[in-house]
Amino acid sequence: MQPVASPYARDLDQNPANFTALTPLGFLERAAAVHPDRLAIVHGVRRQTWRETAERCRRLASALNMRGIGRGDTVAIMAPNIPEVVEAHHGVPMAGAVLNALNIRLDAPTIAFMLTHGEAKLLITDREFSGVISAALAQMTGPKPLVVDIDDPLAEGGQLIGELDYEAFLAEGDPAFPGLPVTDEWDAISLNYTSGTTGNPKGVVYHHRGAYLNAIGNIMVWGLAGHPTYLWTLPMFHCNGWCFPWTITALAGTHVCLRRVEAGAILDAIERHGVTHLCGAPIIMTMLLNTPNKLTEQGRRIEMMTAAAPPPAAVIEGMERMGFHITHVYGLTEVYGPAVVCDWHDDWDTLPPAERARLKARQGVRYPVLDGLMVANPETLEPVPADAETMGEVFMRGNIVMKGYLKNPKASEAAFKGGWFHTGDLGVLHPDGYIELKDRSKDIIISGGENISTIEVESVLYRHPAVLEAAVVAKPDEKWGETPCAFVTLKEGADATEAEIIQFCREHLARFKIPKTVVFGPLPKTSTGKIQKFVLRDRAKGGGSADA
Repeated sequence: MQPVASPYARDLDQNPANFTALTPLGFLERAAAVHPDRLAIVHGVRRQTWRETAERCRRLASALNMRGIGRGDTVAIMAPNIPEVVEAHHGVPMAGAVLNALNIRLDAPTIAFMLTHGEAKLLITDREFSGVISAALAQMTGPKPLVVDIDDPLAEGGQLIGELDYEAFLAEGDPAFPGLPVTDEWDAISLNYTSGTTGNPKGVVYHHRGAYLNAIGNIMVWGLAGHPTYLWTLPMFHCNGWCFPWTITALAGTHVCLRRVEAGAILDAIERHGVTHLCGAPIIMTMLLNTPNKLTEQGRRIEMMTAAAPPPAAVIEGMERMGFHITHVYGLTEVYGPAVVCDWHDDWDTLPPAERARLKARQGVRYPVLDGLMVANPETLEPVPADAETMGEVFMRGNIVMKGYLKNPKASEAAFKGGWFHTGDLGVLHPDGYIELKDRSKDIIISGGENISTIEVESVLYRHPAVLEAAVVAKPDEKWGETPCAFVTLKEGADATEAEIIQFCREHLARFKIPKTVVFGPLPKTSTGKIQKFVLRDRAKGGGSADA
């Protein structure tokens, strides 16, 4: 007997009137239609309205289309946080192409690998980076892309190396070009390469659906309303700026571009342009805390979203004293940037500052647009108890998880094993359902059978008044197997000895967690500003100095 079909399954099909593919491209169309004369982009003396920005994006899409670049083709861009990168986030996918925003701090061999691996058909490059781009193009093993120069008046040095410049390229395009319709929201919208600290970086592929949802998720978790004025301190090449090129456009806000991320420039932009929101890694907070200049405008709260390494509670507390309200998020390149937020409870406002900062340093709960988040045994996927002590790996799943790694099915399969995305991060689950990172699986220190979270030790080090930056790694030890080794950068003009640092830790940590060695000096960092712990581990094995 045939089952009777539900009435909800009959005559209620998808059609153009009730279904369209999710894509962030509609945000630009709406901003230009509803707020055509509102300020969209600020860059030096340059000002663009939303009408002008939409026309330029359509010209870019049209020019790409006329050059035969369209669906599934890669368009790379090498530039700092300038208007052309905002435009590329809309104009490139409007042509059906995939945007690959390159990290401006990378070396020529790595860029050459990315351009070759991603099969870039066109490269838009800022004049200031002509040297490294010329070297990368010479090292490419595949067909070379058409090169278009950005001749930014604020660029320092460099040469024009392309076939034509960006403005001439836009002049080829039609300002009324409607763009290619997105018929499948699973289509790729961007390509982002991981840091590649070991071997070649992996190419993380985003789709239109995920970009749309995470852009909306940012609005939801940050309480964004009205027309925010957003300062670009977070690199747009990093996870597509955590999807904020689309988030701010959705709200017809103002993108304040910042070519160089320096404390003075940040503080000046905040006051000059009335900045309401900005994002950045904890290093940005440390930079602002240690600048002699302070904001002169009092009484106006500035919202800051931070991620990357868990911010030390002392840093959060210091920033909030300066008038910044910190929202802590957590994510990875593979999940479009932030996917977890330390969702704040109003009753926490009555707690002492140090306790508020400690709670805010936790990673938190899933974004509303993330389907699943758990801390579990990495082998069995059995969730750990919510006791704030049992460590497990952090797992995620849902619509804001990447499509996979480009041309790397083996890595994609491993990342998605068991139907969850394996982050490689270790953490605990608190009784209130909030997760807290304890370490990367490769960074945990096992000393005498005890697990030591390097993050916990680093948080204590950051509380020392002389410490600017700190990183802790395992140092081989004949008796204990491993012991904590601290690498510390002191604040300018500050002084501290190894004995003083160790004594400070002794006052705040269990005995087995205290660093046995402290090495002073600058910390090695990746091109995205992350501390290179693999370098420090090598130094710790050799017992060498920070400059080794």
